[in-house]
Amino acid sequence: MGFIALIVFIAVIIIWNVVVKRNMGEAMLLGFIATTLFGGAEALTLFWDGLLFAFNYEVLYAAVAFVFMAYLIEKLELIHALLRILNSLVGKLPGGAAYMSTLGSTVLGALSGSNSANTAATGSITASWMIKSGWSPTHTATILAGNGGLGAAMPPNASMFIMLGFAPVAALVSEGDLYIALLIGGLYQVVYRFILIFLLVKKNKIQAMPPDDIISFKQAVKEGWKSIFIFFGALIPILVTIGPLANYLQSNPNIGPEAMDQISLITWIPILMILISLAIGRKKASALDWSKFFKSAIPKFTTIGALMLFAVASSQVLADLGLAEDLTQITSALTIPKWLMVLIVGVLVTLVAGPLSSTATLTAVGLVSFSALISVGVDPVVAVVAILAFSSTEGASPPASGSIFIASGLAGAKPEQTFIPLIIYYMIPIVMIGWLIGMELLPV
Repeated sequence: MGFIALIVFIAVIIIWNVVVKRNMGEAMLLGFIATTLFGGAEALTLFWDGLLFAFNYEVLYAAVAFVFMAYLIEKLELIHALLRILNSLVGKLPGGAAYMSTLGSTVLGALSGSNSANTAATGSITASWMIKSGWSPTHTATILAGNGGLGAAMPPNASMFIMLGFAPVAALVSEGDLYIALLIGGLYQVVYRFILIFLLVKKNKIQAMPPDDIISFKQAVKEGWKSIFIFFGALIPILVTIGPLANYLQSNPNIGPEAMDQISLITWIPILMILISLAIGRKKASALDWSKFFKSAIPKFTTIGALMLFAVASSQVLADLGLAEDLTQITSALTIPKWLMVLIVGVLVTLVAGPLSSTATLTAVGLVSFSALISVGVDPVVAVVAILAFSSTEGASPPASGSIFIASGLAGAKPEQTFIPLIIYYMIPIVMIGWLIGMELLPV
């Protein structure tokens, strides 16, 4: 029932948006209602439980907060000073903003371990920069969301520890071996993304910034040094939750690990960036017509909020309908060669990662996927790296990925316009990278 509901959910969205040509918010709402009907007499319960889950889902609020943050930074004109500094560094390179976004996502992905937080942190800085340098809002959102997957692809991350939490996996795979292997597997994805950007720069004829728009680094910093403090909005939560400072705070008896676990990167990054922006741009802020500001800002994040609400609610309904169990049964009933099993596991994990997060995906089908790959002779470490590569498509999996809505909000793009490019440029190639790793054609 869960598998059939997933097919119907996707079909309703595609038909209503592509064939009927209605907006994506309506399509997502109808898809959500369609999934609840599979509960029969429990349909109303599923409907209510799905909405309750969505209203308590922090990525929903974070996505809205990031859209508001980006709009505020734009209105306070802080982004212009920051762009001048960044342009002075790589503005002479065609597509330089996209390369910087990818590099930033690689570094932050290795720190945060979260696809949505990765997209949000890098996109809040590079989205406007990319658009100004010639990328369309749709291409910008596509690249930002596609790069977000590096949060699950680069170690360490929650997905890695979920896999190590399964006893059969822990018995065959050491944390150290997996860390190095996953780092190599993640770098394959990074290399692919740089190649992709190079090709997109050529295809879309993205030019270097005009020389007149580029000033010296010294002058740019002198004029806009205050804007650099915006980065502290992302840096402070990262330093507090990851590394030596985080370890010290966790060991402090007055704080402890439980309190530290309550600090969410994706929640605090936009909050701090908003507060820092208001402090830096207080002169501009005091001159703003706040009534007019909020009136013009509301439409920018209500659409994103509605789309994410029903997407997340639908994912919970599909989980309640037993999607993970259905897919597990389908996989366990197959007796097939190694190359096909690796491909089927890749498709399975990718399908589940569409409506679910990478961590939820691995919790649901991680162990059965590992068992399936081991049964056809895949090395245990290689099997885990391949599965983690497949799950990293979550950031680029339409229609329910938080990264897509965050990236679209930051770039001012319609989320549905990124769906096909994300599938072509990121989902399919990353699945193939995972398959090549699983077949040990790409060594880790």
